[in-house]
Amino acid sequence: MTTTTSLVEDLDRGQLNKDELAAVVARDIPHGSFVNLGIGQPTLVADHLAEDAEVVLHTENGMLNMGPAARPGEEDPDLTNAGKTPVTELPGAAYFHHADSFAMMRGGHLDICVLGAFQVSAAGDLANWHTGAPGAIPAVGGAMDLATGAKKVFVMMNLFAKNGSPKLVPRCTYPLTGLGCVDRVYTEFATFRVGREGVTVLETFGITFDDLAARLDLPLERANGTVA
Repeated sequence: MTTTTSLVEDLDRGQLNKDELAAVVARDIPHGSFVNLGIGQPTLVADHLAEDAEVVLHTENGMLNMGPAARPGEEDPDLTNAGKTPVTELPGAAYFHHADSFAMMRGGHLDICVLGAFQVSAAGDLANWHTGAPGAIPAVGGAMDLATGAKKVFVMMNLFAKNGSPKLVPRCTYPLTGLGCVDRVYTEFATFRVGREGVTVLETFGITFDDLAARLDLPLERANGTVA
């Protein structure tokens, strides 16, 4: 589906917290999609999907139609997502072997995956499994399979690292997970479209486009046209 959009600057609030960011991602997932949520922040998206959205959540460890996170006291130790967080099941939920789960991921059956990242480049390259730092523990998991197998890749991350450096960069300096695979980047300050045409700002939260551009070391375009 193609729609017309223009940059939205939401200046009546501050930056998004993790749950507010998850709600923005959930809002942009089309009705009836098959979706995988990566470990970490992306798992929060499950708690913000509308009941009538008919979005089917897939877990890497072998489940379809996962529901929101389990409430305290209602956890089932045998019912978790890939990050070992206790979750719920929705009517029609199904369970299957880990190998079958990866066949779904690699076979192009997922409409969207939502992943975390250490870096995303302007061209949509993804680095999310290793910082390259001495002693850092690599964590590939199924990220490479998801990044190349899903029809669209949304990244959900903080825009700046702890040292203040941008995580949306001209070129990734960390080991890559996938080339040109990311479609959108969701952060606490703004939502971006990335790819061959560069970086387009779709929406900002508590910051103007100009102030955002001043903090990032790459060219930005204002959304003003069609978005697929």
